[in-house]
Amino acid sequence: MDFKPGNYIQEKGYKAFQPDKINKSYHFDDAEMLLLLEQANLKLGELSAYSELVPDVDYFIQLHVLKEATVSSKIEGTQTNMEEALLQEEEIDPERRDDWREVNNYIVAMNHSIAQLETLPLSTRLLKQAHGLLLRDVRGEHKMPGEFRTSQNWIGGASLHDATFIPPVWQEVDPLMSDLENFLHNDATRLPHVIKIALAHYQFETIHPFLDGNGRIGRLMITLYFIQAGILKKPVLYLSDFFENNRSLYYDNLTGVRTRSDLKTWLKFFLVGTIETSAKAIAGLRNILTLKIDCETNRITRLGKKMKPAQVLLNRLFVAPVIRPDEVASITGLSIVSAYKLIEDFERLHILKEITGNQRNRIYAFDEYFNVFK
Repeated sequence: MDFKPGNYIQEKGYKAFQPDKINKSYHFDDAEMLLLLEQANLKLGELSAYSELVPDVDYFIQLHVLKEATVSSKIEGTQTNMEEALLQEEEIDPERRDDWREVNNYIVAMNHSIAQLETLPLSTRLLKQAHGLLLRDVRGEHKMPGEFRTSQNWIGGASLHDATFIPPVWQEVDPLMSDLENFLHNDATRLPHVIKIALAHYQFETIHPFLDGNGRIGRLMITLYFIQAGILKKPVLYLSDFFENNRSLYYDNLTGVRTRSDLKTWLKFFLVGTIETSAKAIAGLRNILTLKIDCETNRITRLGKKMKPAQVLLNRLFVAPVIRPDEVASITGLSIVSAYKLIEDFERLHILKEITGNQRNRIYAFDEYFNVFK
């Protein structure tokens, strides 16, 4: 595949990388890559089919989104786990609330973007909308949320003079992002979809169009592309976990494209990530089904006359696996005393686990359900 990444351009006191535009046709026939591509496509097809077989899959997808939000934010230094992300803001330690807001903003941005795909194509407009939601009322709120940068940024180091990587000057961001958008919608590139979004992700991270949040938006773009292209019917594939577990390779391979024109190694890395992540997602959906059947047939059936409210509570836990006693009472119609007794039953059946250690204002989590995603 003939690919020229670009060149370093001398600016005042530093060199910025100016990527070549990518919206053109390519010749793709590498045998080793084609084998990986075939495996990736098979896994993606299996995952897409499986996601449509799972009952109430949209409920399960929210936990996938939640995991993606926590992992993608973790890559950027945010420390909030899945259980914490489902708590109310006032239930979070004040020192950790900024992290909590960032994760929840990512969830809002992702859900909004997926919904928008029904009427708005994957575009700079959509990515800007997602960015605006991502940075709303958090630490990056002064870094032009929802707008491309109008100043120079850099990656690594304390300043432009010791930066690991300096993206193109801001005046080039608009034309480069327009080219990237056209590339995403150009059927004449002759590139398979997985290769196409791998190249697009590399280009986005190289342009680094925002002052903050580029990594999260760039990773979100992958999922949005798979949905728009019809590769996935449901948003059940997120590569952030793979990138986080192989963080050094992720950054090294992106850098290798710019410094050595080594696109092949990056594409192979992306394909392996797609294969492994798809396999994990399929296993996760299977485990969820197994857990649901086990809870319904082997556990709550022991509760006799309490079966009806127990089923209501169980269904709720597969939607929102963190719950409080007053919520149990509200959704089941039980008194608060009876709600506590049902919670005790669910603890005994190893469905619920108290997570605060408090005597008052207790909060319970469906621990096994979280473990499927972890």
